[in-house]
Amino acid sequence: MSDTTLWAELLAYGTGIGLSPIHIAVLLLLLLGPKPLQRGGWFVAGWVVTTMATSALLVTVGHSLVLDMTQGSHHRTGLDLLAGGALIAVGSRELLRSFTDGDTPPAWTASVDRFVNMPLPLLLVLGAVAEVASPDDLVLFAKSAGVVLAAQLPTWQELIGLLAFTIGASLLMLTPLIAVAIGREKVVPVLERGKEVLFARGELVLAGVSIGIGGYLGWQGISGLTLT
Repeated sequence: MSDTTLWAELLAYGTGIGLSPIHIAVLLLLLLGPKPLQRGGWFVAGWVVTTMATSALLVTVGHSLVLDMTQGSHHRTGLDLLAGGALIAVGSRELLRSFTDGDTPPAWTASVDRFVNMPLPLLLVLGAVAEVASPDDLVLFAKSAGVVLAAQLPTWQELIGLLAFTIGASLLMLTPLIAVAIGREKVVPVLERGKEVLFARGELVLAGVSIGIGGYLGWQGISGLTLT
């Protein structure tokens, strides 16, 4: 695998994890509420730490199990097919919901206000649990670790790869936080509009990304079957 392909895959998987409607909605509400930089900053920091720690743990476990993640190996092909199928299923479910619910806000929006009003330590813990407990996120975490293992990189390059993956997964969280730090009053209308769009179309965006990445992984798995 070329370096370009490696970084492109890590960025794609990170983007899939970063498209978490609940986490983005909570962050937007934190940034629109009291002490936006303090509460929003800690929330984003928790997301970054959770992402980096989870991906590093999976790579470490992969090394200890001596998993072969080269194209066409049983481990790689199985993971590609499982991940592709799971993401397509998640995307299809979200797509169906976006059509059947119509203009009705997604069910998860009813819980967002309760999350925002929780004490910050509890909010950080629940945010981390929600990130790693999500089935589609776990699939993307596992796949990103598999890509790093398949590249057979030195340890320092693995760390750079995981850092790049973490940054990719955090861009959608970091962007509004940085915008508020630069000039909150100017971006408040944008944050309000972003919250409205997210509540109305978050499922549709998530569906498109899940189906797209799932289709790519499914194609990789099928290609791997032809090599075995």
